[in-house]
Amino acid sequence: MSWKTERVTGAGLGLDEALDLYRDSGLGARRPLADRERFAAMLAGANLVLTARDAQGTLLGLVRAVSDFSYVTYVSDIAVARAHQRLGIGRALLDATRDAAPAAKLVLLSAPAAAGYYPHIGFTRHESAWVLNP
Repeated sequence: MSWKTERVTGAGLGLDEALDLYRDSGLGARRPLADRERFAAMLAGANLVLTARDAQGTLLGLVRAVSDFSYVTYVSDIAVARAHQRLGIGRALLDATRDAAPAAKLVLLSAPAAAGYYPHIGFTRHESAWVLNP
Protein backbone atom coordinates (compact mmCIF):
# COMPACT_ATOMS: atom_id res chain seq x y z
CA MET A 1 0.00 0.00 0.00
CA SER A 2 1.30 3.42 -0.86
CA TRP A 3 0.13 6.82 0.23
CA LYS A 4 1.15 10.43 -0.08
CA THR A 5 1.32 12.93 2.76
CA GLU A 6 0.70 16.60 2.13
CA ARG A 7 0.07 19.78 4.04
CA VAL A 8 -3.44 21.15 3.54
CA THR A 9 -5.67 23.88 4.89
CA GLY A 10 -7.94 22.46 7.58
CA ALA A 11 -10.85 24.55 6.35
CA GLY A 12 -10.35 23.06 2.89
CA LEU A 13 -10.82 19.46 4.03
CA GLY A 14 -14.10 17.78 3.27
CA LEU A 15 -15.97 17.85 6.57
CA ASP A 16 -17.73 14.52 5.98
CA GLU A 17 -14.54 12.68 5.01
CA ALA A 18 -12.75 14.05 8.09
CA LEU A 19 -15.67 13.05 10.33
CA ASP A 20 -15.69 9.56 8.80
CA LEU A 21 -11.94 9.22 9.41
CA TYR A 22 -12.26 10.26 13.06
CA ARG A 23 -15.09 7.78 13.59
CA ASP A 24 -13.22 4.96 11.89
CA SER A 25 -9.91 5.64 13.63
CA GLY A 26 -11.38 5.41 17.11
CA LEU A 27 -10.46 9.00 17.90
CA GLY A 28 -14.06 10.12 17.42
CA ALA A 29 -15.06 8.80 20.84
CA ARG A 30 -13.14 11.72 22.38
CA ARG A 31 -14.03 14.48 19.93
CA PRO A 32 -17.27 16.47 19.38
CA LEU A 33 -18.26 14.75 16.14
CA ALA A 34 -21.98 15.35 16.65
CA ASP A 35 -21.36 19.11 16.65
CA ARG A 36 -20.45 19.67 13.00
CA GLU A 37 -19.91 23.42 13.43
CA ARG A 38 -17.49 22.91 16.32
CA PHE A 39 -15.66 20.13 14.49
CA ALA A 40 -15.33 22.31 11.38
CA ALA A 41 -13.91 25.09 13.58
CA MET A 42 -11.38 22.62 15.01
CA LEU A 43 -10.13 21.82 11.52
CA ALA A 44 -10.12 25.44 10.37
CA GLY A 45 -8.36 26.67 13.52
CA ALA A 46 -5.38 24.36 13.25
CA ASN A 47 -2.48 26.07 11.49
CA LEU A 48 -0.77 22.80 10.58
CA VAL A 49 -2.86 20.03 9.02
CA LEU A 50 -1.35 17.11 7.14
CA THR A 51 -3.14 14.31 5.37
CA ALA A 52 -2.26 10.89 4.02
CA ARG A 53 -4.18 9.76 0.95
CA ASP A 54 -3.94 6.69 -1.24
CA ALA A 55 -3.60 6.83 -5.02
CA GLN A 56 -7.39 7.08 -5.39
CA GLY A 57 -7.50 10.11 -3.08
CA THR A 58 -9.08 8.31 -0.12
CA LEU A 59 -8.24 9.97 3.19
CA LEU A 60 -6.27 7.41 5.23
CA GLY A 61 -4.89 9.62 7.98
CA LEU A 62 -4.67 13.13 9.32
CA VAL A 63 -2.63 15.20 11.78
CA ARG A 64 -4.14 18.36 13.21
CA ALA A 65 -1.66 20.60 15.03
CA VAL A 66 -0.93 24.12 16.23
CA SER A 67 2.64 25.33 15.79
CA ASP A 68 4.75 28.45 16.14
CA PHE A 69 7.18 26.70 13.73
CA SER A 70 10.07 27.63 16.00
CA TYR A 71 9.82 26.20 19.52
CA VAL A 72 6.83 23.88 19.82
CA THR A 73 4.19 22.08 17.78
CA TYR A 74 1.16 20.83 19.69
CA VAL A 75 -0.27 17.77 17.97
CA SER A 76 -3.97 17.95 18.72
CA ASP A 77 -5.02 14.88 16.75
CA ILE A 78 -3.51 12.05 14.82
CA ALA A 79 -6.11 9.80 13.21
CA VAL A 80 -5.51 6.81 10.93
CA ALA A 81 -8.29 4.69 9.42
CA ARG A 82 -8.57 1.45 11.39
CA ALA A 83 -7.89 -0.80 8.38
CA HIS A 84 -4.67 1.13 7.68
CA GLN A 85 -3.25 1.32 11.20
CA ARG A 86 0.13 -0.32 11.84
CA LEU A 87 1.29 0.32 8.27
CA GLY A 88 3.47 3.35 9.02
CA ILE A 89 0.94 6.05 8.12
CA GLY A 90 0.89 7.58 11.60
CA ARG A 91 4.65 7.70 11.73
CA ALA A 92 4.81 9.22 8.23
CA LEU A 93 2.34 11.91 9.30
CA LEU A 94 4.39 12.70 12.41
CA ASP A 95 7.57 12.80 10.28
CA ALA A 96 5.85 15.26 7.93
CA THR A 97 4.79 17.30 10.97
CA ARG A 98 8.41 17.46 12.10
CA ASP A 99 9.52 18.39 8.58
CA ALA A 100 7.09 21.34 8.59
CA ALA A 101 8.68 22.71 11.78
CA PRO A 102 12.08 21.03 12.15
CA ALA A 103 13.31 23.21 15.04
CA ALA A 104 10.13 22.73 17.10
CA LYS A 105 9.56 19.94 19.58
CA LEU A 106 6.35 17.90 19.25
CA VAL A 107 3.99 17.74 22.22
CA LEU A 108 0.84 15.63 22.35
CA LEU A 109 -1.66 14.06 24.72
CA SER A 110 -2.11 10.41 23.86
CA ALA A 111 -5.37 8.55 23.60
CA PRO A 112 -5.25 5.85 26.31
CA ALA A 113 -5.20 3.03 23.75
CA ALA A 114 -2.25 4.60 21.90
CA ALA A 115 -0.04 5.43 24.91
CA GLY A 116 2.22 2.45 24.24
CA TYR A 117 2.85 3.52 20.63
CA TYR A 118 4.68 6.79 21.19
CA PRO A 119 7.75 5.52 23.09
CA HIS A 120 8.46 3.20 20.13
CA ILE A 121 8.87 6.16 17.80
CA GLY A 122 11.04 8.29 20.06
CA PHE A 123 8.62 10.21 22.29
CA THR A 124 9.32 10.47 26.01
CA ARG A 125 6.69 10.70 28.74
CA HIS A 126 6.21 14.11 30.34
CA GLU A 127 4.84 13.98 33.86
CA SER A 128 3.57 17.55 34.25
CA ALA A 129 0.82 17.93 31.68
CA TRP A 130 -2.31 19.67 32.95
CA VAL A 131 -5.78 20.04 31.48
CA LEU A 132 -8.46 22.59 32.35
CA ASN A 133 -11.76 21.75 30.64
CA PRO A 134 -14.27 24.48 29.69
